[in-house]
Amino acid sequence: MNSEEKVRLQKYMAYCGVASRRHCEELIRAGKVKVNGKVITEMGVLVSDKDRIEVNGIPIKKEESKIYIMLNKPTSYVTTVMDPEGRRTVLDLIEGVEERIYPVGRLDYDTSGLLILTNDGEFAYKSTHPGNEITKTYRAEVEGRPTEDSLNILRAGVEIDGRPTSPAEVEIIKEKDNSTVLEVIIHEGRNRQVRRMFEAIGHRVLKL
Repeated sequence: MNSEEKVRLQKYMAYCGVASRRHCEELIRAGKVKVNGKVITEMGVLVSDKDRIEVNGIPIKKEESKIYIMLNKPTSYVTTVMDPEGRRTVLDLIEGVEERIYPVGRLDYDTSGLLILTNDGEFAYKSTHPGNEITKTYRAEVEGRPTEDSLNILRAGVEIDGRPTSPAEVEIIKEKDNSTVLEVIIHEGRNRQVRRMFEAIGHRVLKL
């Protein structure tokens, strides 16, 4: 992107590392973005490096370098930049990074696993956009022993909040005395989706 090139405001904000493009759109709709002193609330405004852009009253500029951090997130951390309830966030686990970074996608508070943090808004947008169908792989330990018939329900798509999930890939990894460890591959990322999928077939998730 050169200084003369005009692009959509939300794309420019993402390129500058403000947030993912989707979150940038939310900031615009909320009236938190100004271009040359004027509040912008509609999508489609074109901007370039010559425009003065502010988010929450703070001028933004292009990031000189892109940062990508792979974090093995433990449980008991929220996947957000800040938490109104005062809980620990994944940024509390990162040291020595001065640039503004944020998580790509999210893992639930009580879920552990790989999480990427970056200041690259375009990367975050492409990684989380449903149209790109990027899969997510989980290892879940659930109560009891799900039958093949119940697992086939997950493989076909189970109803959550009145609409079915996309078909999941589910395989048993190990059977214990009172629980079962499974690998689950999903193509979307609804709130607490894996836990709710197993709850729908009567098996509470013990560890994810």
